[in-house]
Amino acid sequence: MSQKAGEDYAEFAAARAGHLYRSACLLTAGDTHLAEDLVQEALGRIYVRWGRVSRADNPAGYAQTVLSRTFLAHRRRFSSRERARDSFPEMADTGADPSLRLTLLDALARLPAKDRAVVVLRYWEDRSVHETADALNMSSAAVRTRCVRALARLRELLGEDLAEYARS
Repeated sequence: MSQKAGEDYAEFAAARAGHLYRSACLLTAGDTHLAEDLVQEALGRIYVRWGRVSRADNPAGYAQTVLSRTFLAHRRRFSSRERARDSFPEMADTGADPSLRLTLLDALARLPAKDRAVVVLRYWEDRSVHETADALNMSSAAVRTRCVRALARLRELLGEDLAEYARS
């Protein structure tokens, strides 16, 4: 990789790392250590292909796709190795209700990995059904089905409080 390409990659990685980390935290349902690992692995994969990625129409979208696929691959590799936690790491005070954040992260954690990935891409990343399908390498119909199933499960987990959370 040329020095200019290396500088371009470093600039891209610095600009996108925060957003990738926030997405990874949602994908991992609050596991900040795993989120950091996923971001590092995704950025490493992007570095290897930076020549092609830098010429893409949407390198940021490509990075999100790599992150999502890295998360799903990790879930497949380590699905039998769950880590129990008795507390969440300290988080910066954003003025938002921390109990709401914990409740939502807990509800997301109870979704299957692919359903969680669909919810994060569709509603956190605000991607279309087609973009989500491309990112997760599944059909648009499968994305729609997973969205319906995941949202129904979230409604079931959050109960009547869902409308309250939506207004917050």
